[in-house]
Amino acid sequence: MKISTILKWVTGGLEAFLAIPVIGGLTVVSFLYAPLGILLVLHIVTLVFSSQEGEKKHGSIWGIITSCLGWVPILGWALHTVTAILLMVDAYGAGKREKEANHI
Repeated sequence: MKISTILKWVTGGLEAFLAIPVIGGLTVVSFLYAPLGILLVLHIVTLVFSSQEGEKKHGSIWGIITSCLGWVPILGWALHTVTAILLMVDAYGAGKREKEANHI
Protein backbone atom coordinates (compact mmCIF):
# COMPACT_ATOMS: atom_id res chain seq x y z
CA MET A 1 0.00 0.00 0.00
CA LYS A 2 1.30 3.45 -0.91
CA ILE A 3 2.20 5.94 1.79
CA SER A 4 -0.30 8.46 0.38
CA THR A 5 -3.09 5.89 0.70
CA ILE A 6 -2.22 5.19 4.33
CA LEU A 7 -2.07 8.91 5.08
CA LYS A 8 -5.45 9.43 3.42
CA TRP A 9 -7.01 6.76 5.64
CA VAL A 10 -5.44 8.35 8.74
CA THR A 11 -6.37 11.94 7.90
CA GLY A 12 -9.83 10.85 6.72
CA GLY A 13 -10.42 9.08 10.03
CA LEU A 14 -9.27 12.09 12.02
CA GLU A 15 -11.49 14.37 9.94
CA ALA A 16 -14.43 12.01 10.52
CA PHE A 17 -13.81 12.16 14.27
CA LEU A 18 -13.75 15.96 14.21
CA ALA A 19 -16.99 15.92 12.20
CA ILE A 20 -18.89 14.30 15.09
CA PRO A 21 -21.16 17.04 16.42
CA VAL A 22 -20.24 18.38 19.88
CA ILE A 23 -17.44 15.82 20.45
CA GLY A 24 -15.33 17.09 17.54
CA GLY A 25 -15.92 20.71 18.47
CA LEU A 26 -15.12 20.13 22.13
CA THR A 27 -11.93 18.29 21.15
CA VAL A 28 -10.77 21.19 18.99
CA VAL A 29 -11.61 23.84 21.59
CA SER A 30 -10.28 21.90 24.60
CA PHE A 31 -6.89 21.43 22.93
CA LEU A 32 -6.81 25.15 22.02
CA TYR A 33 -7.28 24.48 18.29
CA ALA A 34 -4.07 22.42 18.10
CA PRO A 35 -5.86 19.55 16.28
CA LEU A 36 -6.50 21.91 13.36
CA GLY A 37 -2.80 22.78 13.19
CA ILE A 38 -1.76 19.14 13.41
CA LEU A 39 -4.21 18.17 10.68
CA LEU A 40 -2.99 21.05 8.52
CA VAL A 41 0.54 19.62 8.67
CA LEU A 42 -0.74 16.08 8.01
CA HIS A 43 -2.77 17.26 5.00
CA ILE A 44 0.27 19.03 3.56
CA VAL A 45 2.39 15.89 4.03
CA THR A 46 -0.36 13.79 2.43
CA LEU A 47 -0.56 16.23 -0.48
CA VAL A 48 3.20 15.97 -1.06
CA PHE A 49 3.13 12.16 -1.04
CA SER A 50 0.03 12.08 -3.25
CA SER A 51 1.73 14.36 -5.72
CA GLN A 52 4.92 12.28 -5.76
CA GLU A 53 2.99 9.01 -6.17
CA GLY A 54 0.67 10.35 -8.88
CA GLU A 55 -2.48 9.95 -6.75
CA LYS A 56 -5.50 12.24 -6.48
CA LYS A 57 -4.89 15.38 -4.47
CA HIS A 58 -8.31 17.00 -4.05
CA GLY A 59 -9.01 15.40 -0.64
CA SER A 60 -5.80 16.82 0.79
CA ILE A 61 -6.48 20.23 -0.70
CA TRP A 62 -9.93 20.21 0.91
CA GLY A 63 -8.23 19.15 4.15
CA ILE A 64 -5.92 22.15 4.05
CA ILE A 65 -8.90 24.45 3.52
CA THR A 66 -10.80 22.68 6.30
CA SER A 67 -7.91 23.06 8.72
CA CYS A 68 -7.85 26.80 8.06
CA LEU A 69 -11.62 27.30 8.36
CA GLY A 70 -12.52 24.51 10.80
CA TRP A 71 -12.79 26.88 13.75
CA VAL A 72 -16.07 28.30 12.40
CA PRO A 73 -18.78 26.25 14.20
CA ILE A 74 -21.22 24.99 11.54
CA LEU A 75 -18.93 25.55 8.58
CA GLY A 76 -16.22 23.53 10.35
CA TRP A 77 -18.58 20.59 10.84
CA ALA A 78 -19.61 20.62 7.17
CA LEU A 79 -16.04 20.92 5.93
CA HIS A 80 -14.78 18.12 8.21
CA THR A 81 -17.59 15.88 6.95
CA VAL A 82 -16.94 16.56 3.26
CA THR A 83 -13.17 16.23 3.69
CA ALA A 84 -13.48 12.93 5.56
CA ILE A 85 -15.65 11.49 2.80
CA LEU A 86 -13.34 12.71 0.03
CA LEU A 87 -10.21 11.35 1.71
CA MET A 88 -11.72 7.95 2.46
CA VAL A 89 -13.15 7.58 -1.06
CA ASP A 90 -9.72 8.52 -2.47
CA ALA A 91 -7.97 6.03 -0.19
CA TYR A 92 -10.40 3.25 -1.08
CA GLY A 93 -10.05 3.96 -4.80
CA ALA A 94 -6.26 4.08 -4.63
CA GLY A 95 -6.16 0.77 -2.76
CA LYS A 96 -8.53 -0.80 -5.26
CA ARG A 97 -6.47 0.44 -8.24
CA GLU A 98 -3.28 -0.83 -6.64
CA LYS A 99 -4.86 -4.22 -5.97
CA GLU A 100 -6.07 -4.48 -9.58
CA ALA A 101 -2.64 -3.51 -10.91
CA ASN A 102 -0.99 -6.25 -8.85
CA HIS A 103 -3.38 -8.91 -10.22
CA ILE A 104 -2.66 -8.17 -13.86
